[in-house]
Amino acid sequence: MWRNRALTLLDRVPVPIGVCRTDGTILLANPALAREWGLPPGRLRGRNVLELLRPRFTDQVHRIAEALRLGHRSRYPIEVRWAAADGDERYGELSVDPVSEFSGVPPGLLVVLRVRDRRESPPARLVVAGEPASPVDARLLALAAAGATTEAMARAVGMTADGVNYHFGRLARRWGVPGRTALVARAYVLGVLDPEVWPPAVAAPRQDP
Repeated sequence: MWRNRALTLLDRVPVPIGVCRTDGTILLANPALAREWGLPPGRLRGRNVLELLRPRFTDQVHRIAEALRLGHRSRYPIEVRWAAADGDERYGELSVDPVSEFSGVPPGLLVVLRVRDRRESPPARLVVAGEPASPVDARLLALAAAGATTEAMARAVGMTADGVNYHFGRLARRWGVPGRTALVARAYVLGVLDPEVWPPAVAAPRQDP
């Protein structure tokens, strides 16, 4: 009875939501998600979410897969794009949450798609050429992700509180996001912070093949 009620409630939610296996196979999709491709919800079952939504950064998917394999239970955002039912290119952010709590059982994945307004800048404009953040910026982002105050961050990196605010303000303008919470989220999306460790830490430099 409760399962049926939950499914009925999910169908009424206007936000695109689905449930997938860890390999991306869609087990359940609500009408709002299926509507993006002009399909009934049942037609999405068995499709792979990564065939429908193209990740902006493919290495994000590999990091998330490894984190799930290690049993981490965090929320993972992925910048995605897709061809909508009307033929337009759409942009958004896919949040991935493991939902199974049984030991030894592979988790199901709750996926929530935030569709960007067409007036919003597409993800490509949020990433500048070269390194996405300086070493000082990355260190400040790790401290912010851990909940440090401005004064504590200033002491940790050897600058004033005004200097910390200046770095965050400059980085927010560069990435096109508002506030420190959005900066931290974007830092994980861009691979500046390591999604697999706690306390938050700067990600190791990528090795060129």
